[in-house]
Amino acid sequence: MHSLDRGRIVITGGAGFIGSALVWALNMRGIDDILVVDRLDQSEKWKNLVPLRYRDYVDASDFESGILNRQAAFGNVRAVLHLGACSSTTETDTAFLMRNNYEYTKNVAQWAIEQGIRFVYASSAATYGGLERDLRDDSELDSLRPLNMYAYSKHRFDLYARDNGWLDRITGLKYFNVFGPNEQHKGEMRSLVDKAFHQIQETGSIRLFKSYRSEYRDGEQRRDFLYIKDATEMTLHLAEREAYGLYNLGSGHAHTWLELVRPIFRSLRVPERIEFIDMPTELRGKYQYCTCATVDRLRATGYDRAVTPIDRAVDDYVSNYLLPGRGLDPAQAETSAALNRSA
Repeated sequence: MHSLDRGRIVITGGAGFIGSALVWALNMRGIDDILVVDRLDQSEKWKNLVPLRYRDYVDASDFESGILNRQAAFGNVRAVLHLGACSSTTETDTAFLMRNNYEYTKNVAQWAIEQGIRFVYASSAATYGGLERDLRDDSELDSLRPLNMYAYSKHRFDLYARDNGWLDRITGLKYFNVFGPNEQHKGEMRSLVDKAFHQIQETGSIRLFKSYRSEYRDGEQRRDFLYIKDATEMTLHLAEREAYGLYNLGSGHAHTWLELVRPIFRSLRVPERIEFIDMPTELRGKYQYCTCATVDRLRATGYDRAVTPIDRAVDDYVSNYLLPGRGLDPAQAETSAALNRSA
């Protein structure tokens, strides 16, 4: 076991979506000896940090320089949860992605391994490329074919870690379609729930892509959607255990886009209006019609919590975060507690 309350925890990307949610989840456990590492750019992700408790903040470039020069002191670091990366699937600057997602991860991982520090990092379900079945975290890595540069930068580190024998000592997490509070700064990379909420507020309707395959009716394309509160529980569970290698983090169920968006109308108490629009031509050959994580390896580590049902997760997100316009706040513990009791 790796106890997370006996030393400092470094969270890279700590102001971002999953990173800030991990700070919140640790705060909910009474843990605040946390070093947040990030790049506070011109987005408003800094707002995610306002209600959170953590000991210090370090710019991502300064953190990397410190570990490379072996000069900076970051405290008694017990674990590194490495969520920092460019997560845009439409980013085309290859050099930037390889430097930010691949080289940076190599440097932090090597430092953690040399220091005997627990290292958990974000890979991505995007590394599976166009696969629509058998999305197994024990798949042969050389068989995977990522479809965009973001996915390739993540896959490239998975390969590097395997080839250097690191996957026997570190843990990579292949997050599927995570949604929930603290994603508002992500722009076009936000989840459909966030986008649809604002569409309904502005127009009274939601727009979804038409299906171009006969076996799927419009709106019945499927994804493995995972609520952020489940994602953080899974992440911390694995961080605490002798669980190494690559793990899928998903619900283990494929839900349709209709199943995802209909609870939004119910939460808002407005009539359901869904429009189907043409998919851009350049996306049609790359579009996945079904993704579903196999989570048997996660379950084998002893993770036995039930995944929050999708309608309950969407309602929690809309009712307790989007409508009041707030993010995850450890001072607002009652909402999470009630959700966990009903799951």
